[in-house]
Amino acid sequence: MKEAMFWEAGEDGKVRCGLCHHRCLIAPGARGLCEVRENRDGRLVSLVYGHPVAKAVDPVEKKPLYHVLPGSRAFSIGTVGCNFRCLHCQNCSLSQAPAHADECLPLMTPPETIVSQARASGCRSIAYTYNEPTIFFEYAYDIARLARAAGLKNLFVTNGYITPVALDTLAPVLDAANIDLKFFSDQRYREVAGARLQPVLDMIRLYHASGIWIEITTLIIPGYNDDSAQLRGIAGFIAGVDPGIPWHVTAFRPAFRLLDIRPTSQPDLDKAEVIGREAGLKYVYPGNLGGSANTVCPECGALLLVRQDMRVQSQHLEGGQCPRCGTAVGGIWA
Repeated sequence: MKEAMFWEAGEDGKVRCGLCHHRCLIAPGARGLCEVRENRDGRLVSLVYGHPVAKAVDPVEKKPLYHVLPGSRAFSIGTVGCNFRCLHCQNCSLSQAPAHADECLPLMTPPETIVSQARASGCRSIAYTYNEPTIFFEYAYDIARLARAAGLKNLFVTNGYITPVALDTLAPVLDAANIDLKFFSDQRYREVAGARLQPVLDMIRLYHASGIWIEITTLIIPGYNDDSAQLRGIAGFIAGVDPGIPWHVTAFRPAFRLLDIRPTSQPDLDKAEVIGREAGLKYVYPGNLGGSANTVCPECGALLLVRQDMRVQSQHLEGGQCPRCGTAVGGIWA
């Protein structure tokens, strides 16, 4: 347990959390929507600081981040809790599990231990993932500062609901983020995720403006966001921020409380890819159904990176540029 950042005292012992756009007003003894930030005697504390419940070594492509140190490994960590309530959450055993009590959590793992484990595993980055990393901000931030000093990159896999003040604090040590843009409908965001669309759009712009490399993922859910209007809205928005931002369109499989929805088909992903390219996006990656995951030069069509099953088979970039025509390809290559 550690005192939280980004909160202020209110009346009657309540506290206002300023970490995410829910900005929860929390009564004494109560918790925010994330279930891991609690008002204890008029102070907001994080219940999950130092308590990762998931750790793994993953290909960075699994995040998915296709333009960040291709072929390298990321030391991935997550806690319990989330500030969204997605009906289709594939990690619901973590994200929807509150920190019931300090003694129910794993033993304390200090930030320096995470960095040491990442280096010992031969990883070039630490990915804060599995559940929403914003809600374990203090832990991620302390790790990230040590990781940066140790020469490791820091990666967020996030729903994009962090507040500007929190992102401004994190930005100097955050290298890249994959941000979910789940729907292009505020109604769908409210119904399915318990959140709003506009803050996500605003924060995608701010991530980009802060110099953090970003890639966007949209899980294509039949009947929820696979209509042409929403797909064009998402693709057009991304292109308006920067047409060089990669867009990952991935396949939904029934999970959690959306068990009666059919899985995404290959034609569903093909449709999204076409719409993305029509909107002017340079890199659209249909994922997890065996579609093309290769990176092609948007100017001359040269094959730059060949991937299979989220692993790089061959690379042809030279200093982040196409070897045939010299076009710069956005990303983190070293």
